[in-house]
Amino acid sequence: MNLSELYVMSFWGLLVIIFTCLIQWFVASGTKASQEKAIPGKIDPGLSHSSFVFRAYRTFMNSLENVPLMLGTAFLAILIGTNPYWTAMYIWIFAVARIIHMALYYAIATEVNPSPRSYFFMMGLIANVALLGLCGLSLAS
Repeated sequence: MNLSELYVMSFWGLLVIIFTCLIQWFVASGTKASQEKAIPGKIDPGLSHSSFVFRAYRTFMNSLENVPLMLGTAFLAILIGTNPYWTAMYIWIFAVARIIHMALYYAIATEVNPSPRSYFFMMGLIANVALLGLCGLSLAS
């Protein structure tokens, strides 16, 4: 089997993660641009969780803070030949957690911490750390 056959489920998961970020980018850009007196590249500092513009922006920024590390970890895992099943599992857990995090951030205007979205943020983080651990174990053996 070649690399693409071994890791096909991982590649599908990575596609979902990237597509989710693209959707977040469109939503954040579109909602911000639709505001009166919108200035490109600036978000009103007076906005908070009660504003969908703020929540869409923060959802996208949160993904930009988290997804690069997962992409790097995923590609490292694939390049060093970690177990394809567990690699795909952790990538998909991250992908689903990010989608639920996004949906909850869009739907719930709360300043309470932890909020429901925090649990899915942590689920994604744990999946990323687990995949990184899998890389370490693979390199050590």
